[in-house]
Amino acid sequence: MAKINKEDSALGATIEEIDLREPLDEDLTAFISHALAENEVIFFRDQEISPQQHKDFALRFGKLQSHPVYPTVEDFPEITILENDEKNPSKIEKWHTDMTFKQIPPLGSILLGKVIPKKGGDTLFSSLSAAFNDLSKEMKESLMPMTAIHSFEHGFKESLAEPYGREKLSQALIDNPPIEHPVIRTHPITGKKLIFVNSLFTLKIKSMSDSESKGLLDFLCEHIKQEKYQCRFSWEVNSIAFWDNRSVIHKPDNNYWPQVRRMERITIDDTQSPY
Repeated sequence: MAKINKEDSALGATIEEIDLREPLDEDLTAFISHALAENEVIFFRDQEISPQQHKDFALRFGKLQSHPVYPTVEDFPEITILENDEKNPSKIEKWHTDMTFKQIPPLGSILLGKVIPKKGGDTLFSSLSAAFNDLSKEMKESLMPMTAIHSFEHGFKESLAEPYGREKLSQALIDNPPIEHPVIRTHPITGKKLIFVNSLFTLKIKSMSDSESKGLLDFLCEHIKQEKYQCRFSWEVNSIAFWDNRSVIHKPDNNYWPQVRRMERITIDDTQSPY
């Protein structure tokens, strides 16, 4: 029978006694969905699953997305490959929520460890609900009516600056114009309030001057990544992290050069409006 071991931190739990090579029934799917919403990120160990089993697992929670930038597993356009080493370092160094440049950002992502460095390469997660709870009453009230602009172009500026970067991503730029999201959103399952900005994709607070917006975003982006809101996941081969993209920010710890780190990720659509 599946059981949950909670992390000694603001978020996170490991689920044991589940074999993800086997199809999930409705009860087990509901169990995992509830654990994800409540713990914001959940972990599994020793899951030697095939791409098809990875896909089948993810489909239990919603429709699957493709990504406009990264390579994918052959015959599985839904499975993004994140492979980095000294010659191909990760460009993602900032804390972020995935793909907030979309009108409805993803429900979550399921990341599978395939090649893990002997040392380093952890992933850090931070709770946006815990960060909101720690704000003063006055700050909460002032943020509630605010809207922020999120931008694909801002988030992928390094890729766009590479030779022929704009040509390669021309369609993605057309498909992903700047989008507005509330600065504070409500989780559709738990009802918790969340600070919904991130340093990668959030460009500006609407209706503020550039200097005012920068000051507030700098404050919020520093606030939400404080260590007291975090948990750290140390990868092993065939480990899985499944995070609720509505309620966490995350970042890889890119401290493993010249070793190789290869991950395979599926991102799941959210069918519910975030507002």
